[in-house]
Amino acid sequence: MLAGGPEAWDAPTEALLMVAARRDHLVHTIRPALAAGRWVVSDRYADSTLAYQGYGRGLPPAALRELHRFICEDLRHPDLTLILDLPVEIGLQRARDRNRFEQMGPEFHRRMRDGFLAIAREAPDRCVVIDASGDVESVRLALAAAVRERLGVAL
Repeated sequence: MLAGGPEAWDAPTEALLMVAARRDHLVHTIRPALAAGRWVVSDRYADSTLAYQGYGRGLPPAALRELHRFICEDLRHPDLTLILDLPVEIGLQRARDRNRFEQMGPEFHRRMRDGFLAIAREAPDRCVVIDASGDVESVRLALAAAVRERLGVAL
């Protein structure tokens, strides 16, 4: 799904592929881990679909939320969402065209960043925005502090 150029799929097809992958991950990885009493750390979930395909690609947020309600059932959101935020230009420089999303250009990334920040404002009980513009150690410390504060777990 991440291979190919920026226009490999139109926005609705891309959203459906992402949601299908999320459902598969939920069924085969997340639910079994939770059932076994294990912690689950994931780098993407419903908020990413809303930010990438909704804010970034312009699909209706209500439709994407409904898709996630359908596929996620009772696990619509994690207990904690950490949003690593940094200026678009720095993010694109760090990414160095690793996948098709990084090739979509600064306007897409500005909309996507705005989307993630809007999600954080809408759900401050589960979202923490981390300034990711610093060095690796300062970002790691900020992440560890957020996890400790919100979940009571020391990293």
